[in-house]
Amino acid sequence: MQKSQTLADYESLVELRHQIRRFLHFSEQAAREAGLEPRQHESMAALKGLLRERVRRFGEVAGRLQIQHHSAVELVNRLAAGGYVRRHRGGEDGREVLLSLTPKGEKILRTLSLHHKAELRTRGPALVAALKRALQTGKGFLA
Repeated sequence: MQKSQTLADYESLVELRHQIRRFLHFSEQAAREAGLEPRQHESMAALKGLLRERVRRFGEVAGRLQIQHHSAVELVNRLAAGGYVRRHRGGEDGREVLLSLTPKGEKILRTLSLHHKAELRTRGPALVAALKRALQTGKGFLA
């Protein structure tokens, strides 16, 4: 592994982080404008985006968001209170809690997802270029 970094290595990593942060900033603002906190939007997207074969539980949401289980429970509690998510009992003994989006949650997530796709069409090429540059320069950071 290369121990020294060139100026180009630093520049490419800074540009990549900048492009990622630009998209994340857009995403956070879009969620807030829709009346959600960014983590609530992420939680809803995680629920929708989990593979169909997988049961949607708090643990899967926590894993997708890289947060603790109790934090996922609190996020879902707020989403359920707002009418975006519903809980279902599952498992043989009914102790398992399964999660799904309500029609209201589906509608807001669909709207936000369309905005995100449009933003990626606009800014995605700069993000891809920054990633390619970071992967190609000196191989110092990403080797």
